[in-house]
Amino acid sequence: MKAILIPILSAAALILAACDEPAPWARPAKAPPGPQTLANIRAQKVVWNEAAGGFEVGGKPLKAGRLWTFDGSTEGFVLAGGSVLPASPVGLSVRNVDFDPILRSPKGLELDGSRYSLVLVRLTRHRPGAAWDGTIFYSTADHAESGDFRSKPVEGAAPAVGETVVLVYDMAHPKKGGEDWTVSLIDSLRIDTDDQAGGTFTIHQIAVTENPGTEALGVAPPPADEAKTAETPKT
Repeated sequence: MKAILIPILSAAALILAACDEPAPWARPAKAPPGPQTLANIRAQKVVWNEAAGGFEVGGKPLKAGRLWTFDGSTEGFVLAGGSVLPASPVGLSVRNVDFDPILRSPKGLELDGSRYSLVLVRLTRHRPGAAWDGTIFYSTADHAESGDFRSKPVEGAAPAVGETVVLVYDMAHPKKGGEDWTVSLIDSLRIDTDDQAGGTFTIHQIAVTENPGTEALGVAPPPADEAKTAETPKT
């Protein structure tokens, strides 16, 4: 009889012990991975607010017409002359393989340029590919990418290796193109990082936002570059 009771009592003890464990659905969920820790961040007026999930200047949020955060996806961005993949835990991992690589957004953005004329690219430069470029181009229903419609960042240019910056493009005052952006419906964006192969970057966010003006940004408009001849866009 004792031989029979011992297994029964052992099984009962195991059942009682299991009852002390919360059901799987009642157990606390594991926290998702935290934001990537960045060490070398350039001090700028335009900053990314992680808690709010948006860019801001002087503590005031910048309303975005488009915002890409690359949470597990390239969100339609492609790189001619290299590769793009989702970064870990979030972001866009950019690897420049060929000379003069080109990063392009999806088409069909239909952005009202009169309302949204500030382009913000927050990135970390991991390895340089010779000379830094940083030019932005764009297309509309009336024209394709062209050297006649381009600009450079008014803040955040030429990040050092390991440095995180926000590239700030004031498209209301471009290097070339005049008022074209502000009277157009923007179809797509093109961003050139390095002029040469070998560079690697993590792009954390890209946004096209309302423009608070050069005074709020603490910058001066870039000088017009009328002397430079138009560039032929890559296909």
